Amino acid sequence: MNIEQEELNLELDREARANIKAGKRLFRYALHFKKQLLLALLMLALAVGTDLAGPFIAKQMIDEHISGIEKPWYETEATDSYSVAFQGSRYKREDHFEADENEDRGREVSVVQVGKDYYFVPAPVPDEGARRLTDNGQIAVKKGEEETLYTGQKLSDEELYPFFQPEIQGVLKLSAFYFALLIISAFFSYGQRYILQATANRIIRKMRTDVFDHIHRLPIRYFDNLPAGKVVSRVTNDTESIRELYVTVLANFFTGIIYMLGIFTALFLLNVQLALIMLVIIPILIVWIWVYRKYAKYYNQRIRSILSDINAMINESIQGMSIIKAFRREKQIEQEFETINEQHYHYRNKLLSLNALTGHNLVGVIRNIAFIAVIWYFGGVSISDPTSAISLGVLYAFVDYLNRLFQPIVNIVNQLPNLETAIVSAERVFVLLDEAGEPVSDQKMPRYQGNVKFEHVSFGYDEGEYVLKDIDFEAKQGETVALVGHTGSGKSSIMNLLFRFYDVNEGKITIDGRDVRDMPRQMMREHMGIVLQDPFLFTGTIASNVSLNDPSITREQVEQALKDVGADRLLSNLVKGIDEPVIEKGSTLSAGQRQLISFARALAFNPAILILDEATSNIDTETESIIQAGLEVLKKGRTTFIIAHRLSTIKNADQILILDRGHIVEQGNHEQLMQHKGKYYQMYQAQMGSSMVSA
Repeated sequence: MNIEQEELNLELDREARANIKAGKRLFRYALHFKKQLLLALLMLALAVGTDLAGPFIAKQMIDEHISGIEKPWYETEATDSYSVAFQGSRYKREDHFEADENEDRGREVSVVQVGKDYYFVPAPVPDEGARRLTDNGQIAVKKGEEETLYTGQKLSDEELYPFFQPEIQGVLKLSAFYFALLIISAFFSYGQRYILQATANRIIRKMRTDVFDHIHRLPIRYFDNLPAGKVVSRVTNDTESIRELYVTVLANFFTGIIYMLGIFTALFLLNVQLALIMLVIIPILIVWIWVYRKYAKYYNQRIRSILSDINAMINESIQGMSIIKAFRREKQIEQEFETINEQHYHYRNKLLSLNALTGHNLVGVIRNIAFIAVIWYFGGVSISDPTSAISLGVLYAFVDYLNRLFQPIVNIVNQLPNLETAIVSAERVFVLLDEAGEPVSDQKMPRYQGNVKFEHVSFGYDEGEYVLKDIDFEAKQGETVALVGHTGSGKSSIMNLLFRFYDVNEGKITIDGRDVRDMPRQMMREHMGIVLQDPFLFTGTIASNVSLNDPSITREQVEQALKDVGADRLLSNLVKGIDEPVIEKGSTLSAGQRQLISFARALAFNPAILILDEATSNIDTETESIIQAGLEVLKKGRTTFIIAHRLSTIKNADQILILDRGHIVEQGNHEQLMQHKGKYYQMYQAQMGSSMVSA
């Protein structure tokens, strides 16, 4: 049990470190655009500051201009805009007297509210204590155990209005000021949101570019056991999830944190004791986020992994659609997909349940508890301790800020699922970026002569399992070397080593006497060309597939290359000629047309070393005759390596290497090998015999 607990702790520790590492790297990506982010945060702070001024302005309106009517009034001889005429006398509120007007004050009177009505009392009435109207129409004010009676006159609406009239101008000024603040807040809110989201898009653009560039630096070995769909998922789905992190999650987190800081600052300015009570929300929120992330991480990891499997399966199904239909495997493929899809649905529901349990409802519970605390404070503490009494304006502002406080909390909580998804996606992307890549070199080198030598080369894709064993031969400039052997004998592996898709385990390969491992791969491949058994065409046109959009290859060179390999005859029936659109993999072209285009591509780049990997195995006899004629042009002045099953196509090769289980068992030209009457002789006789039987 202790061992299991230790393993669990190690796993949790590992996940925590991975989260921290991913977070740091996401932060470093953001630092590429720190000026924009700082500007956005500055605008956010200004937007928050102007927005949060609203409750303070409302407090001023209530306490100074609405509830202020209950402040002490004094008789006065003044006739300015702040004095009020009532029953033959004029009265002015205490706070409207100038400093030099203190001596002009007469007797003190009060305007008090009892229930919904206002009363004029010709005596000072304390603003503390509970008020009620007695049966005989007097006003009773109870403070503690003591109750005092006052005689007052009920004011009609016409009589009450003059007492409020001096405050209208102040209310209008505050309203105009508040409206101006709202406009400023809206401007800064728009600016920070636009800048933050635009910056987030720039961050993701850089990240996608980095990932895509890194994919092209990864060695071929990396893709041997990783389905293309999973790689695509990391470039598209995972980076899109990270985009949501910057655009939505961080925007809400930044906004929420700044809003909460601003609101708590305002709460402390209003009432320190009650603000301290509200601070309990912070540790609750921290524990809440910690618990949520603990459970959500596992679900998100499973969801992202299964989504990659779904992408890989969809990609594979599309690529092999013809085989699926030909062998009537539609139902089986659907069942396999449904199994994976069901797993995805299962973990999605798990995450949904977690979100529902810890989401908006829990925020509502905390909000209600906070309001209970406010009611308890105002209804209990303030009554028991009159010195702690709070004005109506403070109460309004406090409740308003409390309502505003929970909006950023809701926004933060609602973004927790996106945060976890983004962190998991970031880990997957950074795992890809951490794979050892090969630096892309822009160096140029003179076109080499093309003397190739394999010196006791051994190689295996898996450690300790060699597929090539002690390969030793030399191909001189301009020679044609053919590789022959059964499937798995090592022919394609020799080509992979020559092109440095992989490096040798033992021995070395030299070009013009220089070890290929001493040259950057891209620089070495500059003067090499390859034609594969299944040629790959990119979306574009025939011309762009020949030149690969290399600006150094002119349109005239493209046309000449197509003509030299005989492609102009097979492509003559196309409406737009070499500008004919090519869709994915060139599926609208015949196998022969695709192969001729790949031949023209190799010729256009004028390589010193040419590799033909079973380039004519999928070509019909008529097309092959055209290609054979073009090959003589293609091979001229180049060192050419040919992998071929049709021995009739390599009769003119300068060297023929017979491979068997990774060894060169025979070597020589056609005549020498036929005279030797060994393995090559048997293979040739078998093929010629088959041809004669077929004829």
